[in-house]
Amino acid sequence: MTKSLDESLSYFKDKINDCIKLRKSISVTTHIDCDGLTSGSIITKALIRAGAKCTLRTSKEFSQNVIDSLKKDSRDFHIVTDLGGGFAPDLDKSLQEDWIVLDHHQISEDEHDVPRVINAWKYGLDGGTEICAGGMAFLAAMALNEKNSDLSALAVVAALGDRQDQGERKSFTGKNFEIAKIAKECGLLEIDLDLLLVGRETRPLPDALAFTSQPFIDGLTWNRDACLSLLNSSGIPLKDGGRWRVPAELNEEEKRIVIEKITKFTTGKNATDIMSELIGYTYTFPREDSRSFLRDGREFSTMLNSCGRISKSGVGMAICMGDRNRILKEGETILSEYRKLIREYMNVLTNERWRISESDTCVMVNGEGIVPETMTGTISSLIAGSPKNSGKIIILRTKGEENTIKFSSRKSFGCKSPINLSNLMKKGAEKYNGIGGGHDAAAGAKITKDKLNDFLDYLDVNVVNLSSSN
Repeated sequence: MTKSLDESLSYFKDKINDCIKLRKSISVTTHIDCDGLTSGSIITKALIRAGAKCTLRTSKEFSQNVIDSLKKDSRDFHIVTDLGGGFAPDLDKSLQEDWIVLDHHQISEDEHDVPRVINAWKYGLDGGTEICAGGMAFLAAMALNEKNSDLSALAVVAALGDRQDQGERKSFTGKNFEIAKIAKECGLLEIDLDLLLVGRETRPLPDALAFTSQPFIDGLTWNRDACLSLLNSSGIPLKDGGRWRVPAELNEEEKRIVIEKITKFTTGKNATDIMSELIGYTYTFPREDSRSFLRDGREFSTMLNSCGRISKSGVGMAICMGDRNRILKEGETILSEYRKLIREYMNVLTNERWRISESDTCVMVNGEGIVPETMTGTISSLIAGSPKNSGKIIILRTKGEENTIKFSSRKSFGCKSPINLSNLMKKGAEKYNGIGGGHDAAAGAKITKDKLNDFLDYLDVNVVNLSSSN
């Protein structure tokens, strides 16, 4: 029988305390994205504070190969965050009872009764919107010691990185709301209603508007010259002396003017939808330096994603663990490189139209030879954010390592399809000896290249037909 969340967290606490008393070493394995880096860092920081001997490493996916490496590892106990769903039997076989998974991806009923699986869905929590792996790690950290409440700020970054700000005006719901409240009460977080422009604390106003891709504004997104022209016509000062002003420096009247200008520009271009996405709650960390990319929660999350996606996870984890010296500059450089790569990939996909196949309900994108395997989630999310794809399911594929194909699927804004993408990808991948899973609105899969045509046929039948019948 499934234990309650409190019982599971108590089980976690007992296991960790036993490790500490017996001087057992602990390994933490986590995913490479923002939620992975934050959840791994949260639990590692809590373990270090408790006096545990531990190490932290990342993995871009979970597989039998990862489990084999854990079995060979010299550490005595293993914690897996933001990964591991569906692998409980394999973990038991290789590691017996010396493991725990802290996760939020959808799992089968078979895993609900495994005490070592501490997953949001077991406790009636929606792991796609109410809590992420960072939130689960925070709850586990609080079970160890309530003084770990200061780690709530990282859990907020995790939720933003997993796009769980799904409430009204980009607010949090469920456990995410409770965690954000803790961070606010600790003086670590400020929540305000504002313009949701990229780089609120760091980017010059024209750049901030141009590189805001969610919502995607045709004619403005990625068009700095058009954004500069629009802002110049507003009459608001764009510079303070010789320095460009950033969005966070706009006063209320200036924000109103900018909103008015954008609204006029988007007339007839899904203006209502665009403006509803462009104004929402912002999450600011007041203890971070002004004009730092760590001060705005969403920019912090993007930086962490960038570290993982271009194989610099160590930098992101060091920043999560508190490093604010040289490593911070490296993180800024990585963020700039990441954004440059995204623009390049999107430009190629836009210009090479043969890569995109569209129907009334679905957009299939071939990113092979262009999009690296680690960037499929980022690019599929951007494509899903385009107003022209509103209501559709996006499926992007690209080449993976060892003769594999990686798929990433997303439901776009306004998509009402009943299809659960997690189930779709998991069942389809397993049918062709691959792996898959995720969330209702965002999921992925990996298959061997020789099964590509069969998998594409499976997607055609199960996405297009079911969507069309809705």
